[in-house]
Amino acid sequence: MTDIFASPQRVLMIAPHPDDEVLGAGGTLHRLATAGHHVTVAIATVGWPPLFDQTQVDQVRAEAKQANDALGVSDLRFLDLPVTKLNLMPEHELNAAFDNLVTDVKPNFVFIPHPGDRHEDHRQIFDACQVALRPVASRDFVHRILCYETVSETHWAAPSIEPVFDPTLYVDITDHLDAKLEAMSKYASQVRQSPDARSLEAIRSLAVWRGSVVGMHAAEAFVTLRERWTNVK
Repeated sequence: MTDIFASPQRVLMIAPHPDDEVLGAGGTLHRLATAGHHVTVAIATVGWPPLFDQTQVDQVRAEAKQANDALGVSDLRFLDLPVTKLNLMPEHELNAAFDNLVTDVKPNFVFIPHPGDRHEDHRQIFDACQVALRPVASRDFVHRILCYETVSETHWAAPSIEPVFDPTLYVDITDHLDAKLEAMSKYASQVRQSPDARSLEAIRSLAVWRGSVVGMHAAEAFVTLRERWTNVK
């Protein structure tokens, strides 16, 4: 098994919406980027009228570019799938969007949303990613798949009825928490005031609490979906 920060690796973060990448793994992405990995962030959905006007779409897209620049992301992509309408797409088309992404990026390390998230887009993208990341020979470059937690989505699942986020991996982001908060602050249209879950205070508190569980000052937590050990002797 390769170390999580052994270089070089191709990292792919799949975010259903702009800011999910920062909320879910902003500190880890910054740590990976500064360690020399090639980090691709793919933001899956885009707003459509009349639910979102073009001014809103343009603003959030500009914020996403600033936020990902702050994280050191090498490659930011917008898949432009219709937000809240993924269920209306033919399933094979939705699956193909992520299959094509994985084929192009050829990631070794992938972050995807958790299936217990409250937002239906997160759940449908998880399912589509499961198809794109299926463990077949043509996908043998994928070594590690992690589900991340998204405050205001992951923690709103119905207890004991829906999948629960039960971390199996903690990444130390003590030296990268400030970068995560700086990146989130670029999403001016998405940040809320405390005690909202999307406030900077809440994001910091979650990182500190996750860290305290495993003896770190700050951490991000993940569920390991699949990990391949290669060349183990």
